[in-house]
Amino acid sequence: MYQIAQNAGLSPAEREQLITANVDLVRYEVDRVAAGLPEQVDREDLVSAGMIGLIKAVDRYDPGRGASFRTYACTLMRGAILDELRKMDWAPRGLRGRYRALEEAVSELRQRLGRQPDEAEIIERLGITSVDYRKLLQDASTTAIVSLEGLSEAAGDAHAPTNANLADGRSEWIPHSAVDRAELRRMLVECIGELSEREQMVVSLYYRDELTMREIGMVLQVTESRICQIHTQAMARLRAALNLRLHS
Repeated sequence: MYQIAQNAGLSPAEREQLITANVDLVRYEVDRVAAGLPEQVDREDLVSAGMIGLIKAVDRYDPGRGASFRTYACTLMRGAILDELRKMDWAPRGLRGRYRALEEAVSELRQRLGRQPDEAEIIERLGITSVDYRKLLQDASTTAIVSLEGLSEAAGDAHAPTNANLADGRSEWIPHSAVDRAELRRMLVECIGELSEREQMVVSLYYRDELTMREIGMVLQVTESRICQIHTQAMARLRAALNLRLHS
């Protein structure tokens, strides 16, 4: 199932050893991506996809390009896991619609106010209660990750100085031809700077330091679910700010 053309620089024994030594990274990446998934989603399918990404990394890795193997492998694993999530079509249509409504509300408020809207303003614009808003942020945590992955890779540097390694190489909504990579990196830095201090911390710990939501919760001494909520809101704000710059 996982057979891929072998890296010519590795013996079969070295290849097997490198795969075995990094299997733990697969479940770690699944835990990072799938924190907000409903229980009915079979995580073992995501683990299988991550294994394919790991083996591709082993067979394609070129140390001459400068990136560490871990960085390269995690990027390919994350991309494979996200691809599998898309194939699953796991998010109920109603959730996707509510998340789009959230993004649209934040974007509209960002443009009208000339700044990032606060939580109360978003809740008022959506016409829901604070309890329902927090539930939406929790439920849409993985949707936000799938929606916004690809930014730094689109910018040409998976570890650009944006405090956000939002990368597996694809973005369905950034018009690549409309902005060069250096300009996109600059925009990302500015957009992240608009986030609250806590949102910036969550983004940095998740994308730069590659911690799981649970680990971030331990660092910031709040629950994992609260970190998921902060992350989802940060992603909606980031997308609104970036879209405004791209279309201005």
